[in-house]
Amino acid sequence: MTGQDRDRPRLRVPDALNPATVPRAGRRAVQRWHDYRERQLELLAESNELRREMWEHPQQQAPLPQVEAPDHTPRSVSLAAPFFIGFVGALGVLTAVFLAGNLSRLSTVLTFLVVAIFLTLVLNPIVEVFVRRGTSRQFGVLVVFVGLLAVFVALGYLVAPPVVDQTTTLVERTPRYLEDLSTTPWVTRLDEQYAVSDRLIEELENRVTDSTFMTTIFGGVLGAAGWLAGGLIGFGFALFLTLYLLATLPSVKEATYKLVPASRRPRVIALAEEVMRRVGAYALGQGAVATINAFCSWVLLEILDLPYPVVLAVLVGLLGLIPLVGATLGATIVATVALVQDPTLALVVVIYYIVYQQIENYLIVPRVMSRTVSVPGAVTLVAVLVGGTLLGVLGALIAIPVAAGLLLVYEEVVVPRQSRL
Repeated sequence: MTGQDRDRPRLRVPDALNPATVPRAGRRAVQRWHDYRERQLELLAESNELRREMWEHPQQQAPLPQVEAPDHTPRSVSLAAPFFIGFVGALGVLTAVFLAGNLSRLSTVLTFLVVAIFLTLVLNPIVEVFVRRGTSRQFGVLVVFVGLLAVFVALGYLVAPPVVDQTTTLVERTPRYLEDLSTTPWVTRLDEQYAVSDRLIEELENRVTDSTFMTTIFGGVLGAAGWLAGGLIGFGFALFLTLYLLATLPSVKEATYKLVPASRRPRVIALAEEVMRRVGAYALGQGAVATINAFCSWVLLEILDLPYPVVLAVLVGLLGLIPLVGATLGATIVATVALVQDPTLALVVVIYYIVYQQIENYLIVPRVMSRTVSVPGAVTLVAVLVGGTLLGVLGALIAIPVAAGLLLVYEEVVVPRQSRL
């Protein structure tokens, strides 16, 4: 008898349920009941055996199945969902439209800001000269700014009175000029053939009586006055911003350099300082060349006794600040004024500017621009065209310094990096 048989509970079967004592008709039902009882006894024995093993060897118990807790983490929105992509794209388009509209409105302010930054870079080398000589930066900024104001006041004093006098004279003499013109033979013949004077008078009367035309003229005058007032206010804003930037330039640069990662900061500082130094040196050099050109032009105009010598000299100097074409434009204007007076004087002016241009290109410019970065001719031309297209005369003035700075970054950063790859 096995251990399983010993552990199996023994049940006493009454004789009435013994198949041998049951009639033949109920013997099959009793046999099924005996089979069911045997199966139940076997299952009970197996259960008892399993329970005993669990008590004797608890470490060998099978691990209970792990029931995962329900995940209550909020589900994230799929970035690839069409709705999300469309929503983000629409926000991007609206943001771009908003920025573009506001940048167009702020174009004037940004222009004056660029003027202030450019003047700061131009005047900072002069301030640094005072600092190196032991004076405080505030004193150097004060001296330089007062000198800048004195230059503008002097230019206004030299240019404004002659312009006002000549404009007044022109207005006073206009009727006489028209009368002299009307008595000219070819004008008289033209008037007889086509009745030009009658048509002009009729057109003038129609325009004067036209309210729309008068409103347009009045609005144009007010618009010009507003533009002039806005220009003066913006120029004053640029001057005071220049004063502020000059006074706080070291702290502004330090705060800007802190935005650069510490590992790259020394290299960025070295490049930025060199770019600013060369931009300032170029602007000062170009100003010196234009000043020399203006002074020599004034001497020539005084010798030839041409009208408006101071105004023309200042105009030549201002146009000389524009790279490539500025000096040629100034010479053309002076030659045109001389041609009105006498063709011989115009020939003298043309010869003078041809000779002076050679002296300037081969003697003055190399000496003055020796400390600035050299820019290839093609880059200079493209830079002037792009700057003039974007910002007009101001863009043409700052185009070459900006190109010089970008060329320095190209030579010191881009080329070495490409060589290491």
